[in-house]
Amino acid sequence: MVNDKNSKLDLIVAGREKDLGGFSVRRILPYLSHRMVGPFIFFDHMGPATTKPGKGMTVRPHPHINLATVTYLFSGAIQHKDSLGSDTMIEPGAINWMTAGKGIVHSERTPPHLVNEEVHMNGIQLWVALPTEFEEIDPSFSHHPADSLPSFNVGDVKMKILLGTAFGQKSPVPVHSDMFYIEVHLKKGQSFTLPSEGREIAVYNVDGKISVDGSEIAAYSMAIAKENVDIEIVGLEDTRVMLLGGKALGKRYIYWNFVSSSEARLEEAKADWKSGPRKESQRFKLIPNDDKEFIPLPEEKGNPKGTPL
Repeated sequence: MVNDKNSKLDLIVAGREKDLGGFSVRRILPYLSHRMVGPFIFFDHMGPATTKPGKGMTVRPHPHINLATVTYLFSGAIQHKDSLGSDTMIEPGAINWMTAGKGIVHSERTPPHLVNEEVHMNGIQLWVALPTEFEEIDPSFSHHPADSLPSFNVGDVKMKILLGTAFGQKSPVPVHSDMFYIEVHLKKGQSFTLPSEGREIAVYNVDGKISVDGSEIAAYSMAIAKENVDIEIVGLEDTRVMLLGGKALGKRYIYWNFVSSSEARLEEAKADWKSGPRKESQRFKLIPNDDKEFIPLPEEKGNPKGTPL
């Protein structure tokens, strides 16, 4: 929490370590007192970590509903497969956007040709809540190579827009609401202003040191601004930061990998997944060539309406 009442920052969130298929991630969102920034409801920094030969990342088939997942790597590689038949290797600088809609199943693993090598993994995974009118649309998947995402400068600061619109730039990724997600390479002494423009806004420090509205923000931490304020970001040393935000969508419920505006829909999804993916399921189909295992629904322990992520 920010104690200075005059600060433009509402909250500074440090990453909390979680295990993800054999290596640690740092979870930022959702946070107990601040669940979302615009439509962004989940923010995980994967790594930096090195997977040992024969010990690659293995995230077995698992489901999602009523959200879109976003994967962006700084280093490493992930093989993405899903129940639509998509089979794509995610490489640094590219964006994977998967719209779960009414339901999808996917897996994330170290690509087969890298399993017996050391792989330095570093990247960010996001969940984006869908507007209510899009929550139950058909699932879809789109992959956008690094060279398809516009790079630009704000003053002398280098940026690349990954999702949405900001600074007069637009990403080619087919999003469903007002948002932005931008990678920034900030050199020591450089600065720029991130305008609110009526959106919720935040800054994540990937590495190095930055100052946001005069507060030093450590690596692996996010500064979330108060409503309707612009914030100044200064590089205290060479660093990489991620900017994100957008229009708020309203309350969302979370249970495990499910996000929805409807608690009843969460209960339906939980019931649908109890037996895992199935050919006859209306939400959770089998993944072609990855249908031998799945992550089971977690046990509920005195919290029937949701468990912490």
